[in-house]
Amino acid sequence: MAFGAIAGVVALASLGVVAFNNAIRSALCLVLTFFLLAVLYFTLNAQFLGIIQIVVYTGAIMVLFLFVIMLLNLGGINAVMQKRDPKIIFGGVLGFALFSLVAAQVLLPLQGVTTVRAPDDFGKPEYLGSALFSNYVWPFELASILLLIGIVGSILLAKRRILSPAMDALNAEDAERGVGE
Repeated sequence: MAFGAIAGVVALASLGVVAFNNAIRSALCLVLTFFLLAVLYFTLNAQFLGIIQIVVYTGAIMVLFLFVIMLLNLGGINAVMQKRDPKIIFGGVLGFALFSLVAAQVLLPLQGVTTVRAPDDFGKPEYLGSALFSNYVWPFELASILLLIGIVGSILLAKRRILSPAMDALNAEDAERGVGE
């Protein structure tokens, strides 16, 4: 019962993301959607996914979105009213047809499921950590090395861009003085 109620609020909040013309209201609806999705993960006994959802999406990414919206001042511009476009009606009908297809193929076969197949410790941080650092330690380490290489590469590229104008100015001064010929 609680899962269905929370899922309904998530659906309404996600509709608010696309329905509002104001970018700040839309972003706040997205924050609510992310937070309630984490609550849904907790009700499904997947605590790790819920924690990651709150920390990564609700905490970090949405704060970044809100700062970008505030810096660009997207909330201050009034939306220009547009006349009705037949593509909007066609898109709505197509979206409803797609939703009906997904409901028929996914939701209806799941109505007869009454037993839980996942183990009791599925989705808990302890189980995930022990699996990650025992069975999957090499892929975990390779992924961390790949991320480290990406971070170092981006720092080097950013540093080269910062030094490039200064080096161009020094090279121009040297060329004027005749140094290096």
